[in-house]
Amino acid sequence: MTKPRFGRRYCFAAITAAALIGPSAWAQQAEPAPKPGKPINAGDVLSGELNAMKGGKKGKRAATYQITSEPRRLPPPNGLCNLETGPETFQLVTNSDAQTAQLKNFIGKEISVKVDEVACAQDAGQISEAVITKWSVVTKH
Repeated sequence: MTKPRFGRRYCFAAITAAALIGPSAWAQQAEPAPKPGKPINAGDVLSGELNAMKGGKKGKRAATYQITSEPRRLPPPNGLCNLETGPETFQLVTNSDAQTAQLKNFIGKEISVKVDEVACAQDAGQISEAVITKWSVVTKH
């Protein structure tokens, strides 16, 4: 047997659920799809904030630097690096002590680098979405 007020309680529960679920469903439909970033090719300039990251293998402490920028599309075959908009974080690989010393002056500041070689991150130890292996700092005069 059911209680005499069962219908009222059921109706109230249904209306409350619709009121809570409805707006979130409309909000999800209203969001536009993200657009891929503009392409970056060899010779282009990438600008963003430079961050120093802790990294390196056991026993060795390596200086790792990362630029946070707007989303960028990499040249084929890398494309969007399995992301909807393209990578936003780029790891700078330093090849010499001179490059490391040069970057130390820009930590926490806006920096521009000329990209000569870039690829999607593939190793598990990489902390960025893309890796720039050959680069040079662009100075403003």
